[in-house]
Formats: sequence, C-alpha cells, structure tokens
Amino acid sequence: MKRALIIGATGGIGSAVSAELETRGFAVTGLSRRDGLDVTDAGSVARVLGALDGVFDIVFIAIGTLAAGGVPEKSLAAVEAQRMADVFAINAIGPALILAQLERLLPADRPSVVGVLSARVGSIGDNKIGGWHSYRASKAALNQIVHGAAIEVGRKRKEAAVVALHPGTVETAFTAGYPGHSKVSAQQAAANLCHVMMGLDASQTGNFFDYSGAVVAW
Repeated sequence: MKRALIIGATGGIGSAVSAELETRGFAVTGLSRRDGLDVTDAGSVARVLGALDGVFDIVFIAIGTLAAGGVPEKSLAAVEAQRMADVFAINAIGPALILAQLERLLPADRPSVVGVLSARVGSIGDNKIGGWHSYRASKAALNQIVHGAAIEVGRKRKEAAVVALHPGTVETAFTAGYPGHSKVSAQQAAANLCHVMMGLDASQTGNFFDYSGAVVAW
C-alpha cells in the first residue's frame, strides 16, 4: 500500500487532502500541533519527523497563516515588523525546516511527490494590485525555498518531484473573513490538488502549479 504524510493534517485543506488520499487507497499519516509539532521550532520539527518510520510516496505540507492573528496589510505603512516576522516564521521558515528533514522519508528507488501549499498571491509576476505585503512576501520566499529544495532533494532522490501548489480560494476558516471571493469547498480543492500531485513526475520538480495543473508565474 502506498503511504502519504500530511503535515498540517488538522487544517481545512490538510484534513481534506488526508481524506481524499485515503479514498485513493493511501495509508495516511497526519501530523499537526496536536502531535507536538511546532513548525517554528527546529528541535520540534526534527524530533517529530525523526520519529517517523519508513518512507512516503506523497508528502503534503499544508501549513500557513494569513496574518498571524492580524489582518493583511493594505499598504506598507501598515506593516508591523514583529507580525511580519511571525508570518514568515510559519509560511516560509517552517516549511524550510520540514523540507530539511524529508530526504530520508522519500523512497530512493521509485517516484515520490512533495507538495507544498503556496498561494498565487506569492507570485511576483502576477502581482498587479499590491498590498498583503507580509503574506505575499512570505509565499514568494516559500516558493524560492521549494525550488531550492527540489534541486537539493533531487541529487539523491532522482525520481522525486518537489513542487509548490496553489489551491485556489478554498472555503475554510482561513478565508472566512473574505465572503466576496469565489471559493471552492475544501473537498473539491483536495481532489484537485491530489489529481495534480499524482500526475507529476521528476521532470516537473521545482515548479509552481495551480489546482488545474497549470504553471504559475514566479
């Protein structure tokens, strides 16, 4: 039986992806704060991921924050240094700490996929309206980390695809404060993301894809 690891498994998208992969026949292992995982603490990440046995065919990293308890900035004048640092700690540094632990958890002799939840607003090329500075910048940083991780992981895991993924605007607690946006259910988003991940191969590693499988501009 193929195995999947979901990090951030209790969130809206993480839990939906867990359920979707189970319906596709995967044995799913989920990790979250409930398991003592603090993604902002390198020791916690090393300890929790170090306790895992075996390898995983799919790893999905579904952690993130919109504004670390605040609201996205509409202007640079609204940027608060500590809140921006908190957003980066979760959205960029946390995934980097996780990715640093993943090589041994991926098979060396068969294909695997690592999908990291990003967002189209992290695209520099797609940014036409500004604002949301901390969130945008943290996701842009995340995309660079994913691209670098793909290069590093690929040196020893030749059949691995490590990618950033944009799920669309998903109906979860994360987006509850934005009722005017067109949203898809977490279940539909999970089905879309799993379809994309299961269609990837190593030739596509290091890229940024949306929920339809289209490449998103950096």
